[in-house]
Amino acid sequence: MDNLPAIAAPDRSAEIRTLARRYRRANGPVMALVNRLGGAVEGRLDALPEGVRAQIGTAVEKALLAAHGVAAAGDRLPDTGRNGPMAAAVLSGAVGGAGGIATSVAELPVTVTVILHAIRRAAREAGFDPDDPAIRAECLRVFTAGSPLSQDDGVNTSFLSARLTVTGPAIAQVIQSVAPKLASTMGQKLATQAVPVLGAVAGATLNAAFLSYYREMAEIRFALLALAQQHGAEEILGAFAEAVTPARVTKG
Repeated sequence: MDNLPAIAAPDRSAEIRTLARRYRRANGPVMALVNRLGGAVEGRLDALPEGVRAQIGTAVEKALLAAHGVAAAGDRLPDTGRNGPMAAAVLSGAVGGAGGIATSVAELPVTVTVILHAIRRAAREAGFDPDDPAIRAECLRVFTAGSPLSQDDGVNTSFLSARLTVTGPAIAQVIQSVAPKLASTMGQKLATQAVPVLGAVAGATLNAAFLSYYREMAEIRFALLALAQQHGAEEILGAFAEAVTPARVTKG
């Protein structure tokens, strides 16, 4: 029998390079936006009253505990496409920013829930069940993808972990590990949107930027997880880390 021609394997490297480019570009537009809204965010969180910083941490942890149930309920509503979550994020940010820090803190659970809904949708579109305990944990881990208000070219290895072994009882532990980092990030957002005069405009614009950032991180994460299931986590994440790390220029 004649030998059949070999079928070429899909070019994984091309997909990984595309994901790496998206990862590298994710912070750029957000940082440009923040600069227009009032400059760098370094030190702004420390400038907030200590009581406000404590409120942010408490609000974020409570929001993460409650958001999965609310976001899952939102999955049963009519599909509004990609624009629906964006409209909700913009509206909640405008309402929160209009009243200063107090209303911004009160608005945090809404923002977290809207973003988590978009993250769950990214998981589903990648072929995962967002109600599976392991995928629920992976959705939460998207919030460890660094801050959209930082300029970090490095690879966040904790965010890129491809483990899919977390079970339901561990969700509380995941939240405890995610909450401090997300509280710091959301604190930067609140401090930035508290710039005098900007108010509701800053809240709406920053919420839109945050939703875009975390949705992008979710799509990248679940695309990598799908590849890792097919080809092994070590191979895929190693290739991604290599693709996303800028080449070092050596002097001759």
